[in-house]
Amino acid sequence: MAQTYAQRLRAEGLALAAVGAAGSAALLATKPEAKREPLSTVGQLAVVAAGLALVGPRATDKALGDASRVWFGRVGSGEPTPLWHIPVPVLAEVAFFSVISKKALARTSLPPRVKAAPGWDAGLRVTAGSAIVGAYQALFIARQVRQAEKARHRAYYRMPGSRLGRGTVLGYTNRVY
Repeated sequence: MAQTYAQRLRAEGLALAAVGAAGSAALLATKPEAKREPLSTVGQLAVVAAGLALVGPRATDKALGDASRVWFGRVGSGEPTPLWHIPVPVLAEVAFFSVISKKALARTSLPPRVKAAPGWDAGLRVTAGSAIVGAYQALFIARQVRQAEKARHRAYYRMPGSRLGRGTVLGYTNRVY
C-alpha cells in the first residue's frame, strides 16, 4: 500500500535533515574555511527558516485544498522520492558552491573579493539549510497534513505531476473509521 503524503513528508524530511546535519558536521570537522563568515551563515540560515515559516503552511494549505478525490486503488501512482536520492542534490550543490564555482570565478577578471566569495562556507550553508528544510518538513508540514487528514477524514497521497517549482499534486481518499 502507498504511504500517505504525511508519512512521505516525515520520512523524506528526516532523511534530508540527517544528510544536512551529517554534511554540516563533516564540513565543520574537515574544512576550516567552512567556519568563515559565521554571521553571514547564521543570517542566511535565518532567512531560510523565516521563509519556510511564512511560505510553508500556505503552500501546504493550497496543495491540500487543490487535492482531488481518487479511488483507493489509484493512490500508488504518485511515485515518492526514493530516500537514497535525497543526498544527491545536496552533494551536487555543495560541490558547485564550494569547488566548481570557485574555480570558475578564479578564471574571470572579477575583483578578488568576489572571486573569494564562494567556498566551503557556502557548502556549509547548503548542508545546514538542507537540515533546516528537512526538519521543518518532517516536524511541521507533516503535522499540518496529519491534522488536515484528521479534521477532513481523508488520507492524502502524492500524485503524478508533482514538480519542484510547480508544487505538489495531491489526491485523497475518504477515511472510514
